[in-house]
Amino acid sequence: MQNKGFIRVFAVLLTLVCLFYLSFSLVTRYQTNKAEEYANGDSTKYAQYMDSISTEKVYLWYYTFKQCREMEIGLGLDLKGGMNVTLQISVADVLKSLSNNNLDPNFNKALAIATANQAENKDFLSAFYNEYRKLDPNVRLAAIFSTYQLKDKITPNATNDEVLKVLRSELDDAIDNSFNVLRTRIDRFGVVAPNIQRLEKDGRILVELPGVKEPERVRKLLQGSANLEFWETYNLSEFYNQLAAANDIIAQAENLTIDSTSVVKNTTASVDSTTLAQNPTNVQDSVAQKIKKELNKTESDQQRIETWKKQNPLFAKLQLNVSQQGAVSQSPAVGIAHYSDTAAVNRYLQIPQVRELLPANIMFKWTVKAIDEKEQYYQLVALKATNGGRPPLEGDVITDAREDFDRTTNSAVVSMTMNAEGSKIWEQLTRENIGKCIAIVLDNQVYSFPVVNTEISGGSSQISGNFTPEEAKDLANVLKSGKMAASVKIVQEDIIGPSLGQEAIQSGIMSFIFALILLMVYMISVYGVVPGLIANGGLICNMFFTLGVLASFQAVLTLSGIAGLVLSLGMAVDANVLIFERSKEELRLGKNLKSAITDGYKNAFSAIFDSNLTSIITGIILFFFGTGPIKGFATTLIIGIIMSFFTAVFLTRLVFEKGLEKGWFKNLTFTTSLTKNLLAHPNINFLGKRKIGYTVAGILVVIGAISFTIKGLNQGIEFTGGRNYVVRFDKTVNTQEIANLLKPEFEGSTLSVITIGSDNQVRISTNYKIMDSSDGIDEEIEGKIYRSIKNGNLIGDESLAQFKDQHIMSTQKVGPSIADDIKIAAFWAVLFSLIAIALYILLRFRDISFSVGTLVALAFDTVIIIGFYSIFYGILPFSMEIDQSFIAAILTVIGYSVNDKVVVFDRVREVANIYPKRDKFIVINDALNSTLSRTISTSLSTAIVLICIFVLGGDTIRSFTFAMLLGVIIGTLSTLFMAVPIAYELQSRKQKKEQAQEAASSKK
Repeated sequence: MQNKGFIRVFAVLLTLVCLFYLSFSLVTRYQTNKAEEYANGDSTKYAQYMDSISTEKVYLWYYTFKQCREMEIGLGLDLKGGMNVTLQISVADVLKSLSNNNLDPNFNKALAIATANQAENKDFLSAFYNEYRKLDPNVRLAAIFSTYQLKDKITPNATNDEVLKVLRSELDDAIDNSFNVLRTRIDRFGVVAPNIQRLEKDGRILVELPGVKEPERVRKLLQGSANLEFWETYNLSEFYNQLAAANDIIAQAENLTIDSTSVVKNTTASVDSTTLAQNPTNVQDSVAQKIKKELNKTESDQQRIETWKKQNPLFAKLQLNVSQQGAVSQSPAVGIAHYSDTAAVNRYLQIPQVRELLPANIMFKWTVKAIDEKEQYYQLVALKATNGGRPPLEGDVITDAREDFDRTTNSAVVSMTMNAEGSKIWEQLTRENIGKCIAIVLDNQVYSFPVVNTEISGGSSQISGNFTPEEAKDLANVLKSGKMAASVKIVQEDIIGPSLGQEAIQSGIMSFIFALILLMVYMISVYGVVPGLIANGGLICNMFFTLGVLASFQAVLTLSGIAGLVLSLGMAVDANVLIFERSKEELRLGKNLKSAITDGYKNAFSAIFDSNLTSIITGIILFFFGTGPIKGFATTLIIGIIMSFFTAVFLTRLVFEKGLEKGWFKNLTFTTSLTKNLLAHPNINFLGKRKIGYTVAGILVVIGAISFTIKGLNQGIEFTGGRNYVVRFDKTVNTQEIANLLKPEFEGSTLSVITIGSDNQVRISTNYKIMDSSDGIDEEIEGKIYRSIKNGNLIGDESLAQFKDQHIMSTQKVGPSIADDIKIAAFWAVLFSLIAIALYILLRFRDISFSVGTLVALAFDTVIIIGFYSIFYGILPFSMEIDQSFIAAILTVIGYSVNDKVVVFDRVREVANIYPKRDKFIVINDALNSTLSRTISTSLSTAIVLICIFVLGGDTIRSFTFAMLLGVIIGTLSTLFMAVPIAYELQSRKQKKEQAQEAASSKK
């Protein structure tokens, strides 16, 4: 083998990289164990411990615990529990806002049609424009969008293409703004390792929140409109004395005695406010460092500090903006507090006696960004409500905002323009607050509070504050978020309880371990101890490399991902099977061991390469069209296939060559007593029986078509829209009884109840009010389920909250629009994968007969699996729904089924090149017989893996693995009795046609 040195170096480097990235998971596991030991079951102590080490460097003297958690392999929602939400921003609302709510009937009708057909179009703007042109062929978009708001970007004479370019930019900005608002809200929610990403579809945003236990709160948080506001402010000096007295009241309220004379004395020594006054949005780490020094004093000092904290409960948590010399700040920044103390500070400031002391119109808001590098301390800002509790100015008056650069100060600034109404209010507001600050607030958090230097007229102003370019861009986005009214609604939702996630982890690990053990035993039993151990070593390396690469991508491991990992192990075995079977053939031809192994690797390479590449093609298509867990499965599968190719083709060969060189391996036969004479010289006339194969295939297709016409398919809510609730009971229940209890509550909607997993767990599916996205609709449906089940005496005397917490294991919601998207994506995914593989086979073998045979056989595999699911759903004891997982199985089957066909075609091509004159009937029959042992062995090894996943992998992927198992069996048969025979039919016809032409030309 050439390039041995490169392969060794690459393997060593890959090993080091994988060790590095996997080590973060070990570090976080170690620290988590320490936290659990310290807490001893106390959740409060556990949270405090985790907070305390969050910013501590715990690995390699560089990485903090927080960074380690970001670098580890995370667990997906189906393993950890949590909430997965797909949000749809109303692009139509944005366009209406940009048109200043134009009343043109054609404009509004085009928007309505584009919205109704949104499932079919990724580009909403183009769809809207096409519909508008159908209604009005002479449409001029400039007449609609040359508003005051866009006057600097769209002129009355602008062409439609120019207007579309501006609108596309404005839409992107609107979606970016919504994305930023959502990201900030989620960060504030305190979820560990959240994931938020824009999807390809216009206005779609995916949000994953592991560990969330308050779904209703999350729904309100995500769907609430963003409120941008401008507020006047108080300076701390204006109410400092009242705040000091408030501290006294708080202490008395907590039954403490204090020395009131020490209040001012102690608080004045806590914070140097010079930086706060000069730069209120950026405080240096000195404050945090001082706090840390306070905590590191001697024991006697600690006692004194604890006494002081009891005497000054407010100031112990809120470090006031007062200099060491006692100068009270002239800034609205009241002080700073650790993020864990902000709730306590809020509570203190809402005590009625404290509110009576402070100005009646004062409000307090926290800054959105921390002031220190470790992101632990936040500023409290004092706002002034002078407009009956409403802000004097709101964000809807802003027409544009952008980051800019001020050459006089050499710093980043934000330029902002307002409409005519906003300009007048802004002029008055700035005139009345010269020398003071105006706070910019979004979602009740302060983003900035710049000082007003002069009255600003004309509606154009510039905000400065020693911003970095990134900070200026963020603030500009915040300001722009107030200029468009774009509603956000949840179109898909999955909630998985932590107990169900824990069960998924256990079942996933069990399936993985059993599959690995059975594969290892299989390889040793079939090919002998030495070849089996080498192949098994390759399997372990493949698993290690796959996990390492996933960790380097900071991927999240899901139950589907575990299935992909296990399946990639099965495909890794396939490569070894091809090599070992070919080496066995070479030995039978009389070659010595070294030559047989060398030729075995050499001659099996093309088949391995082709089969792996076709599987990767389907994996890529699956990744492109899939969502959520399906993308995770595709990612893991693709990486696993690449790693299996490297380990099986290159690393195992290095071991064989080293062993042969050292004389370790002698008398290897790649057989055992069980397999020595098994399929050694098969002689089955496959082509002679091809008509029987065609007849059986035709009958199966007809039966499936009849069932599909009469019975149809059991479409999951991903394809129909609706809600799923997995409910667990304390005893065995009857699904028909539960359905009868629920029917009165869900009259007029579809309803199904099936057992899922054990006989005390059911899944309730309904499309009741699926179009309704109003607040409380989820609570209403859960209440209906609760009342029905309670009236049937299936649960005890439990409240709704207890029922949801103890019995609802997971929920899923898919809106009709996203259901249409998923169906369309599934159709195109299957079609593209069939075409892509057929084209690849044509490119690789340069013979249309191979492509046609492959395409027909793969289509047959797909139709038979779908027909089987139509016939047997409701009969077999597990869910047989057609959903994204089923489509993933179909695509994986398509990719895998090609493997057998490629192996046979590769042998046909090889023999045909050696014996070009030999009859094609004999060549193809010999190819089918000579590769039969490989066909059966590869199918059997993959079937072993799939059976493990099917039995042990959990209910959520049982239907998926069953479809895969069915596909492996049917795919093997379609290779022998359809793909290859059809290729022979076409080649035979072509050969007869050529012979006829030659005969005709010879007569002439």
